[in-house]
Amino acid sequence: MNNVLEYLEASAAAFPEKIAVIDDKASCTYKELLESSIKSGAFLAERTDIRKPIAVFMDKSVATLKTFMGILYAGCFYTLVDPSFPPERIKQILDVLDTELVITLPEHHEKLTSTGYCGAILYVDELDYTGDLPSAQATLQRLRKNLADTDPVYCNFTSGSTGVPKGVLVCHRSVIDFIGQFTETFGITSADVIGNQAPFDFDVSVKDIYSTLKEGATLVIIPKSYFMFPNAVVDMLEDNHVTTLIWAVSALCLLNRLHGLKHMVPSKINKIMFSGELMPIKQLNAWRSHYPDAMFVNLYGPTEVTCNCTYYILDREFSEDDKLPMGTSFLNERVFLLDENDTIISSDMPQKPGEICVSGTCLALGYYHNPEMTQKAFTQNPLQTGWPETIYRTGDLAYYGTDGLLYFAGRKDFQIKHMGHRIELEEVESVLDSVSIVEHACCFFDEKKGKIVAYYAGEDDKKRVLDEMKQKVPEYMVPNILRRIDSLPLTKNGKTDRKRLRELYDNKMKG
Repeated sequence: MNNVLEYLEASAAAFPEKIAVIDDKASCTYKELLESSIKSGAFLAERTDIRKPIAVFMDKSVATLKTFMGILYAGCFYTLVDPSFPPERIKQILDVLDTELVITLPEHHEKLTSTGYCGAILYVDELDYTGDLPSAQATLQRLRKNLADTDPVYCNFTSGSTGVPKGVLVCHRSVIDFIGQFTETFGITSADVIGNQAPFDFDVSVKDIYSTLKEGATLVIIPKSYFMFPNAVVDMLEDNHVTTLIWAVSALCLLNRLHGLKHMVPSKINKIMFSGELMPIKQLNAWRSHYPDAMFVNLYGPTEVTCNCTYYILDREFSEDDKLPMGTSFLNERVFLLDENDTIISSDMPQKPGEICVSGTCLALGYYHNPEMTQKAFTQNPLQTGWPETIYRTGDLAYYGTDGLLYFAGRKDFQIKHMGHRIELEEVESVLDSVSIVEHACCFFDEKKGKIVAYYAGEDDKKRVLDEMKQKVPEYMVPNILRRIDSLPLTKNGKTDRKRLRELYDNKMKG
């Protein structure tokens, strides 16, 4: 197997009339998904070359998934660009992609063109190929013979420390290798109905999409707007007999905080997996109280290692004083800890922290059009001198417990996890510094409260600062706590004294 489209083709052959995907407005069977994807692929193949990026400027939906598959049939790779992002952010992503083609809906046309994009624009409804289909399918088969399993499937963008988002490029082989292990490890089958929470530009959704297609399951796409009305979420889970949740921690916590499960406890759920941030034990136990017989799984892994590299299936009760293990690595993924001297930390050295490093087929190809950052993060394994072996340095710290399992221990640098997204605080600072009335800014993260805190020197108009921020970055990157200060404290070396700012913040919180 060397192409993820083989998942779709096998499931369409086995379950042609089964619902493959459903959202709040539409649904399609596996047969319909396959036929639509082939037609879209044939249409696109006449307008672009293989291995090219095609941006999809749409919200997640049945039509979006059809578009993804059509792009793959054309031998290209896709990037979802969220229309709700500020124009400046959209422009940055499109500039990195340097794509000649964007697929969208008419209602998004004005915002897309407002970014300055001047390439070709296609509407989803235009992708229906009207030529000789058997001839087109033969063309698509010839195209596929020119592809390898190391060709890319998608490019998802994450925060970048320089203020420019990084496009993580992931190939067919990495998805195939991971999804095979993922579905087998957690017993996902054609009997499952997967409730999708994650946006399609967030790699949590990769598990939803490709687990569904591989096993012939059904994917239920829950609109982002529903999460402001938790009753709508749980009704959709119940009405569609959802069995499996693979969600960001923040989404599970949100449903708890908004008392969604007091409205109804969806009756078919038997697998709940979470990732993106540390799961608060109080929130976890609230979910477990509703689903005492369900499988709960703590997943860890950055976008650069194709979704996840470690997992822990909860096998006991946890109190609020306990720490949840990251667990152990998936098969065919090597996860290890290196100290500051690049010496390995073994499991017989409990409590000693080290940087989490990963090697194996799971690794992304790198950052699209960004060789400098690729070379910095994807490096030669210092433990291997006999042949080239690439590892990804996550920047995350962990240690082994006395039980031999890995436990998360924070970050080495200024990258954080917030609302399920990896964010470079340097980028938040860079954008804050660009605000017209800000002279200088500094950010840090309040781990206990899960909030981005920013101090700035400049005019005393916080609303204006936040309004300008919202024009430049997604909502999840806007500081939750913004404080003005006459001038930022400096260290004796003339650098911003982050430690002093943190002390000022902590003292104010205590007071």
